[in-house]
Parts: sequence; structure tokens; C-alpha cells
Amino acid sequence: MAIRILLIDDHSLFRSGVRLLLQRQPDFDIVGEAADGLEGIKRAKALLPDVILLDLHMPGLSGLETLQLLVQDLPDCAVLILTVSEEAEELGQALRGGACGYLLKNIDADSLTAAIRRVAIGEPVIAESMTAKLVAQFRSQAPTDSPLDAERARLTAREREIVQCLARGESNKVIARNLSVAESTVKIHVQNILKKLNLSSRVQVAVYAVEHGLHGDDY
Repeated sequence: MAIRILLIDDHSLFRSGVRLLLQRQPDFDIVGEAADGLEGIKRAKALLPDVILLDLHMPGLSGLETLQLLVQDLPDCAVLILTVSEEAEELGQALRGGACGYLLKNIDADSLTAAIRRVAIGEPVIAESMTAKLVAQFRSQAPTDSPLDAERARLTAREREIVQCLARGESNKVIARNLSVAESTVKIHVQNILKKLNLSSRVQVAVYAVEHGLHGDDY
């Protein structure tokens, strides 16, 4: 089944280029485009895409505001930020807001198509150049005087292992191989983690882990 994709970006030339690129992929179906956030939300509700490529800087409703409404109204849709912004603060806001990934517009074609396929199956993607900024930002913001006992108590030992794996951006397949369990078991654990921590995506778990100091080997 083809991955249904919606493009939301205020630059028509950029949208045209991305559309032409993605249309070459036999497993992609570009179901629509939008030039601003409000139009994007309307089209997303009508078309129910699997993946939305969303720009951050648009006139009117911002990308972050659009993201919030998309995640709220279409929780099963994967929103992948595609932007020129290399600001760590915007990266953090996007991931906290429920984005499944954050990529820069200078990405090459093969990396973009691979990223779309990954987020479509629930795997997070972050531009390699932004990963260090993400970790540095959350480490600097993490409270140094709050105890971690309560955080640890909410998860089982196995779930804590999987939180570490998610913080490293590992897929369910990789986690299952490394922990010698079935991939279906990993999926169940991930769902339990999301429920216990009241989060909505794997990316949010990774962000949560870094923010609370729960991503190191001594967790």
C-alpha cells in the first residue's frame, strides 16, 4: 500500500520540487499540497494522509501552531518537519509538540525518501546535524535537583531498557535484536511506555528521557 503524503509549505517552487521528487517513488502517493497552515489542516482532515511534510516558517498560522492542531486532530498521522531552521529551540518545540521527525531542507533526495518511509512505520528521524544540539539543549534544561526515583518507579526494568533504546533512535527491529525479544513484544512495551508517561510518540519518549536524565547507561 502506498504511503499517502501531504505537503504544507508556503514556497510553491519548493513544493513543486519535492512533489516531483516524491512522485518518482512507486510507494508514495502525493495526495495534496497546501501553502499555509490553515489550508494544510483543512486538507489533512479531508485527505487523511499517512505522512505530512510541514514547514516551520509560514505566514499566518506558524508551523508549530499547525503541528499542534494536526497532532490534536489527526493523532495517527506522522508529521515530519522539513525546514531551514537549525535552531535547537525550534527543534525541541517541534519534538515536544508531537512531530515524528525534524529534517533540514538541504537534505539529499535519498535521505528524504528514506526518512518518509521510516516515519510512516513509526520510527523517529532527526537530521544528524541537529542531534547534538538536541541533547545539549535538553541537558542544559533538565532539572538538577529533582529525584529520578519517581520516574524509574513508573517503568519496569525492561521498559527502562527500551527507553534507553528509543533515546538512541533505534527502531523496533533493532531493539528486538539487541534485547533478544520478539519485535511484537517491543511494540507492546513501547505502547505501555507511552501510556505510563502520557506521551504520544517515540520521539517524545526520547525527548523525555534526555530531559529527565533517563538516557544514560546508568539509568
